[in-house]
Amino acid sequence: MNSPNERPNVLVVVLDDVRFDDLGFSGHPFVQTPNFDRVANEGMRFANAFAPIPLCSPNRACILTGQYAHSHGIVDNSDRGLRSHQLVTFPTALQGAGYETAFVGKWHMGLDDSPRPGFDEWLSFRGQGDYFDPEVNDNGKPRQLTGYATDLFSERIAEFIRRKRDRPFLACLSHKAVHPNLVQDADGSIRQIPEDGGFTPPPRLSRLYERERIPRRPNASSYGNGKRALERRIEGVPPLGPSTGTPDHVVRNRLRILTAADQSFASVLGAVEEAGQAENTVIVLTSDHGYFYGEHGLNEERRLAYEESIRVPLAVRWPARVTAGSEANAFALSVDIAPTVLELAGAEPLPGMDGRSLLPLLEGWVPSDWRRSALIEYFSDAVWPRMANMGYHAVRTERWKYIRYTELAGMDELYDLEMDPYEMRNLINETGLDETKTELRAELELLLRASSG
Repeated sequence: MNSPNERPNVLVVVLDDVRFDDLGFSGHPFVQTPNFDRVANEGMRFANAFAPIPLCSPNRACILTGQYAHSHGIVDNSDRGLRSHQLVTFPTALQGAGYETAFVGKWHMGLDDSPRPGFDEWLSFRGQGDYFDPEVNDNGKPRQLTGYATDLFSERIAEFIRRKRDRPFLACLSHKAVHPNLVQDADGSIRQIPEDGGFTPPPRLSRLYERERIPRRPNASSYGNGKRALERRIEGVPPLGPSTGTPDHVVRNRLRILTAADQSFASVLGAVEEAGQAENTVIVLTSDHGYFYGEHGLNEERRLAYEESIRVPLAVRWPARVTAGSEANAFALSVDIAPTVLELAGAEPLPGMDGRSLLPLLEGWVPSDWRRSALIEYFSDAVWPRMANMGYHAVRTERWKYIRYTELAGMDELYDLEMDPYEMRNLINETGLDETKTELRAELELLLRASSG
């Protein structure tokens, strides 16, 4: 373990609904994210990072606890406020180890905005909150802010970082960006969707990217073909087709909101440098899950186990220990963030963590027993009708993906990602693959048994 004067500061930035290819450093052809790109370009980018549950509340709990959703108990976006107060998190452990800790932004595990354990500083809003002039809980007191939430959150974290202190800090910047503004009931259901889809960038960026052509992956025209779960006919739900995907104007607004988050992050990076802590601050940048831009005809149904939903950006910058411009191809999961931060800070691991520290990968080597597969899971909720009864367990290996629906008999899916990276051909009923299916089912059971829940 490190001695107290060797312990690094930690800044964890969680974006919302940002998929693996949305950022400049991950290859987007025109989006402007130079400040987020700095984290990857001056540190390590993880090319195969996954959200073990592609949904906001559960995966944010995965990040904080190092546990899968079936272990920590936050399994959907309904009001899990009481449970979220009981979570054992890495911020609680770092606070106990002498770190000064702050949480600023979207908590979302529960609709209440009251401070959660583990944080000396707290600024959050109720549920999804609002982008403009948000009402917040500021260290236990209600307050009305003026401005764009993304800018306000970054400014608050920057102010926290600049403070004079004689101990290391943990700053958690948890963005609403790029989630839409939605009116949500306590059970997680959406009561109102604005005409613009709820994606509202700040006025300064309202015309950014208006001349850019929105890139589309080949599976944006597959419309769920061969996916029996998506081909179901559900009353009041249109079949997947050209009109059910994400329109260009929504994608543009999402990217504008992302650029707003990047612009505001410049002040956070500047604060780290002004405090003289650039060399000794670990910056972790990630997202809670991805989003569909019309792939398979999908839009808001981001809970599914396809690549666009489960793959997330992940980059770590720590000039003192991590080689600039490096890349890791080994599988990394959201549940790995907690054990990584704890080890870097010299704190004891939390009991029952399902993830493991990424420190070996950050140091440039891959342990012989590193994971060769990733567990992905989802539990049905009532938010989007197309997702009714679509709970699943899935396993993703370097070549294969197997999805076992837990409530829909005879609708499982199998993809050869080497031959079919866009998951357009479901091979579950193909002959000659019995051995592969048996191996994947066994691997899935092994992953479920090995987890702590």
